[in-house]
Amino acid sequence: MSVHSKALLLLAAILALAISSLAQEDNDPVRVDSSIVVLNATIRDAQDRPVGGLAEKDFKIFEDGIQHPITWFAAEETPFAAVILIDTSGSMEQRISIARSAAINFLNGLRPEDMAAIYRFDSKISLVQDFSESRDVADKIFDLKAQGQTVLNDAVLRAAKDLSNRTEKRKAIIVLSDGADTFSSASADKALKAALAANVTIYSVDMSTVDVAGQMRRQNQGVLRSFASKTGGVFISTENGRDLRDALKAIVDELGVQYTLAFEPAGIKRDGKWHSIELRVARSNLKIRTREGYNAAKPSGK
Repeated sequence: MSVHSKALLLLAAILALAISSLAQEDNDPVRVDSSIVVLNATIRDAQDRPVGGLAEKDFKIFEDGIQHPITWFAAEETPFAAVILIDTSGSMEQRISIARSAAINFLNGLRPEDMAAIYRFDSKISLVQDFSESRDVADKIFDLKAQGQTVLNDAVLRAAKDLSNRTEKRKAIIVLSDGADTFSSASADKALKAALAANVTIYSVDMSTVDVAGQMRRQNQGVLRSFASKTGGVFISTENGRDLRDALKAIVDELGVQYTLAFEPAGIKRDGKWHSIELRVARSNLKIRTREGYNAAKPSGK
């Protein structure tokens, strides 16, 4: 297959995936149209520095323990689209200003070709700033106040669906929250599946305070960790969010230099099951981070 044909195959698959995701009702399961599976991978060395210069021949993809040929590979710096989700629920009262500053710093760190949108969520989800190349922040971000309940899962689901419309190869959700969902209609599992279906990487920032009860804090952090680890992102634990500047700069840098790979599952699985993915690199002593797997579509008529 020629490089041109591979590119057309990947583009067609991504467009089909976006259309199928948007067509689902809110109470329908979110599944991956598994004709092709895309991975965005971060590779770091033992000193946690990004590793460049790797070629397609250096990678191997395994699905459920079985190796598959790589049908698409790209290693160049490329634009990305990101959604910043700011938790403005009542439990965030003391940290709204920190979250706002973090969002502004993230925007300021973007390259000219990167696109970002900002949403707030409490008892409902509201658009603060739509996707734009502008680094000027909308005035609405300065009016954010802590109020109401928390629809974290619904917010991740909304961001994933909106990102499924984007044509950028790399897409990310930046969650600034204490992780305490109290009012969502969607489950964390459904939100996660929507992110995987849209090929989104989630970076979750724990904004909780140390005075939150230990068990509750661990439970809330567990949700944020799951969003990040299963999509190939990073969970960032900060003391009241005060160390966010360096962490968010690292996210911007990482998104620009990831490796993008794709493979076609054998037999085009439509069994409705979870399939694990393992990415291996020929060089030793490297840290590999990418999505952990995907949910295949169910058989037709089921």
